[in-house]
Amino acid sequence: MTHAAQVDTGAAPAADTQEVSRAPLSRVMTGVGFLLVVLSYMVNAMDRQVFPPLLPNIRAEYGFSLEQGGLLATNFTLGMALAGLPAGYLLDRFRRKTVLLVSIVIYSLGTMATPLATGFADMTLYRVVSGFGEGMQSAAIFAAIGAFFAHRRGLAFGVIGVGYSIGVFVAPLIGVRLMNTHGTWHAPFYLFGTAGLLIATASLFLVRTGLTEHSAERTASSRTHEYMPASAYNRNTIALAVHSVVSGVAIYGFLGLYPTYLITSLHYTAGQAALAMSLLGFGGMTAVFGGWLGDRFDQRNLLILSLLAVSTISVCIYQTHAGVAVQCVFAFLMGAFGLGFVYPNSNSAMQRAVRPGQIGRASGLFVTSYYGPAAFSGLLFAALVEAYGWSRAGLLQVTLLPLLGVAALAFVRTSRFNNAVR
Repeated sequence: MTHAAQVDTGAAPAADTQEVSRAPLSRVMTGVGFLLVVLSYMVNAMDRQVFPPLLPNIRAEYGFSLEQGGLLATNFTLGMALAGLPAGYLLDRFRRKTVLLVSIVIYSLGTMATPLATGFADMTLYRVVSGFGEGMQSAAIFAAIGAFFAHRRGLAFGVIGVGYSIGVFVAPLIGVRLMNTHGTWHAPFYLFGTAGLLIATASLFLVRTGLTEHSAERTASSRTHEYMPASAYNRNTIALAVHSVVSGVAIYGFLGLYPTYLITSLHYTAGQAALAMSLLGFGGMTAVFGGWLGDRFDQRNLLILSLLAVSTISVCIYQTHAGVAVQCVFAFLMGAFGLGFVYPNSNSAMQRAVRPGQIGRASGLFVTSYYGPAAFSGLLFAALVEAYGWSRAGLLQVTLLPLLGVAALAFVRTSRFNNAVR
């Protein structure tokens, strides 16, 4: 996946030009830097996904309703959405490494503050702050890596997706184990927040600007992109944004309340629910394969098939009331298509829908559209559950909603992507 680094200073302030141009990047430092980026995104995922399996205990301690719990499980994505467009603006003008390091510190401190909450209002604030940092980090990572690995963008995003999925896999297991060991749900938040601060410190010294400040324009200098729209907000990006909105609401509504569904409706233990969540994260590790396919085949068609798979698996999860073993299989498949195929290909397709110099704005647009409405997906799902029960709520939000994403994808024209064969 690595290649000779052509260092660009266009994304860095003038004061940094000489420093960046003097820093040729070896394969070893490329690998070390990329590994730290993946690890930082893994901790990002752990911070996000440790909350849902602990939600029943958090609700019991604070007396939150199901709707309040559902909102708390997903409202961190509001912070991500608020960070998306501003981060995209900053990434096209300032050093991506700076944005990356600051973002890790923000979400780590927000995570560590969550157990300090005295009620619903300040816990909401801490979750949103954490999400704001996570949104900044997502935009920074995918802009930097998308530029550096421009020709293998889908595969690179898939590897990052594996890091995310590992975080989803281990967070419920570690979180529940620590809660049972220490008799409180607070411990995992302190542990994961501290891990983020340590990775930020290591990244300060080991993630080189030759990796983060690479120019997508220079990588693509041998091609002309006059056939593409001049604006970053064009037919393709708008259609992909609509698809991202729909996908975010469906997938995050599912993620936020899936453990609660297993415990309250199917009467699983906390350990069994954590196992199913972990299998969901394990399924997301197929992101390498999903990204690889996205580099070689029509991404619109791949995304359409993936959304149809999510709808089908949702029927199996909410309508069949399967046992633990079969439910874990369904969770794995939901992770494979929802996290392993939909997420990396939606992200990389958004960057391919704009000219190379606009990938920062494309990355910010994806973060905002995917995570913004998702902030209220848990609240929506909880309201549907209260009104119609789990089966019909799952049918409405996780089965039918992705079909709207399929309709939006019908307007995408991959012939106008920046990697299209001319």
